[in-house]
Amino acid sequence: MTVSVLVRYFASARAAAGVEEEVLQLPAGASVAEAVVALRDLHPETLPRILQAASFLVDGVAVRDPSRPLPEGAELDVLPPFAGG
Repeated sequence: MTVSVLVRYFASARAAAGVEEEVLQLPAGASVAEAVVALRDLHPETLPRILQAASFLVDGVAVRDPSRPLPEGAELDVLPPFAGG
């Protein structure tokens, strides 16, 4: 069994991934941390450095525990550090 997760990239993460969003197929019960590993594997040249510093939202809620499982149809937002003031 697998789950489909919609990954949405913002700012420099979008530029590094080369897409605004993509659907990731993961084993049922996969965690946010496992999704991040899969994203590194999909974009090994450009995304790993950004993922290391990024924050993540699942269905609009900040991820505090990367072992949190991802439900079917979840939206995973990748938010790189933002500068500004």
